[in-house]
Amino acid sequence: MASSCVELLVLTLLLAPVLLQASAARHVVVVVLGDVGRSPRMQYHALSLAKSGFSVTLLGFYSKPRDELLQSDRIQIVELTELQSLGAGPRVLQYGVKVVFQAVYLLWKLMCTDPAAYIFLQNPPGLPAIAVCWFVGCLCRSKLVIDWHNYGYSIMGLVHGPQHPIVLLAEWYERFFGRLSHLNLCVTDAMREDLAENWRVRAVTLYDKPASFFKETPVDLQHKLFMKLGHMYPPFRSCQEPSDGTTERSAFTERDSRSGAVTHLHGRPALLVSSTSWTGLPLPRHPGCFEQLALSGDSLPSLVCVITGKGPLKEHYSHLISQKHFRHVQVCTPWLEAEDYPLLLGSADLGVCLHMSSSGLDLPMKVVDMFGCCLPVCAVNFKCLHELVRHGENGLVFKDAEELAVQLQMLFSNFPDPAGKLNEFRKNLRESEQLRWDESWQCTVLPLVTTK
Repeated sequence: MASSCVELLVLTLLLAPVLLQASAARHVVVVVLGDVGRSPRMQYHALSLAKSGFSVTLLGFYSKPRDELLQSDRIQIVELTELQSLGAGPRVLQYGVKVVFQAVYLLWKLMCTDPAAYIFLQNPPGLPAIAVCWFVGCLCRSKLVIDWHNYGYSIMGLVHGPQHPIVLLAEWYERFFGRLSHLNLCVTDAMREDLAENWRVRAVTLYDKPASFFKETPVDLQHKLFMKLGHMYPPFRSCQEPSDGTTERSAFTERDSRSGAVTHLHGRPALLVSSTSWTGLPLPRHPGCFEQLALSGDSLPSLVCVITGKGPLKEHYSHLISQKHFRHVQVCTPWLEAEDYPLLLGSADLGVCLHMSSSGLDLPMKVVDMFGCCLPVCAVNFKCLHELVRHGENGLVFKDAEELAVQLQMLFSNFPDPAGKLNEFRKNLRESEQLRWDESWQCTVLPLVTTK
């Protein structure tokens, strides 16, 4: 009996590494040292891997992700805890303490996770995540895959200045540890070329694609959304109540209660949508420019500007806007539920993007989502924006608020004009062959991963 137990123990010890390696081969860890709910690209990584038979552990700061992730029995979400600011001491010391805490904490979480064949990491933020994931990969024989969304040091440079010692240290760190990865993905060809020329890192460009729920919103759903938002935000409410009780009306649509038919109102306002982090913006200046053009006698509609998102200067700009008394422009800054944001984009007439890349090498995901809804876009121009926004084909690019106002004048002249530029852009977007995430990621990412 004793000898049988010894033999069983020896057999178990011999087979354990083989069994662990076999289970690890179908397991991937996806790391987001940030908000999971606001990291759509990494969510799509996890979904694509799960759909192809991998078990996925997704680590990140938790906010509600897509329902598909929560419903998948192949995806486990491990919530990370973010260290709050110390609130005392020099900023450099506070940052150093935060980095050390995150390094130890992430190391502990990864070591408590089942062994994986691959560790997918979003960068930025890469400090200290790249070094920690590489170290864990060495211990557990996992391959490190970095998805380069931007450069972390360039974002830090916006706050501290490009020559600040912390920024220079962060750049050295990112260059050194970035070269230790086994596979690299990036969001633009410009970033791929920069990684190759200046970092000696080989990467594969994988453009962002819109999720399937970003699409044009049918007019009946538009009406429901406008009526819902109208309870909280006046710009969505009808200025004129219907004379009879058989019609339900928003600022943009009306519904016949007897037939259930929904139509757009004649003479309705134009709906402009922008999502922003409320930093240094040209957008809050453009309503005044548009107001002046409308007052000059041009055939322009009234304009409802919906600005979503949150950021440090939101209250400041909201206060400035509230002091203006426009006749032809209304500005609304709602907080939208996750399921309402795609519906709003699919209901709008024009999107405005104010994304200013810190490196000049990444592209705004918000424009990708707008294009998924066949929504034409006006976007602030920078180095590689042409890889997404083709000026005069699916939208326009501008350099300042004055140029944006001129573009709005051109696009909204004689609105709604079936033969106008807005409809031409929308038609081009409908006809463009843009693959959705569930198709493109399975046929592009997974072969790269599984053959390395």
